[in-house]
Amino acid sequence: MHLNEEELEVLRIIENNSRIDLKDLAKMTDLAEADMEITLKKLEDMRVIVRYLTVINWAKVDEYHGVTAMIDVKVTPKRGVGFDDVAKRIYKFKEVQSVYLMSGAYDLSVIVEGRSMNEVASFVSEKLSTLDSVISTTTHFIMKKYKHDGTIFDQTEEDKRIVVSP
Repeated sequence: MHLNEEELEVLRIIENNSRIDLKDLAKMTDLAEADMEITLKKLEDMRVIVRYLTVINWAKVDEYHGVTAMIDVKVTPKRGVGFDDVAKRIYKFKEVQSVYLMSGAYDLSVIVEGRSMNEVASFVSEKLSTLDSVISTTTHFIMKKYKHDGTIFDQTEEDKRIVVSP
């Protein structure tokens, strides 16, 4: 799918700030607001813009006690559909946030969220590993996020005072 320069510029801008005001977006791209609305609608209809997201640092919310795990999955691909069929079966589970086809030792990388490590472990043992094509899994629990989708978490101001010693 070929996009023009204006459409590419719109994508670059909203990728960094999806809440930007339509008026500001139109000014930044030298388009009329009406044209900007048409452009955004076109990109949404073509599923180039799939969703507008907010990145939340859940570690700062005391009431949130969830866990995230990255699960490496080795599978046997099916004739005619390759990895797509098993990936589709996996991403339909409500616990699954993301599924990626990978190069290397494992075929799929699956991101799962749950309320506890036990809940994620139950998902892996009762749902994921029981799928016909799944050969093996390796689960990695995320202990702390430093950066996610280009956003740095817990970025603190560096102390710029001059060190004075006697």
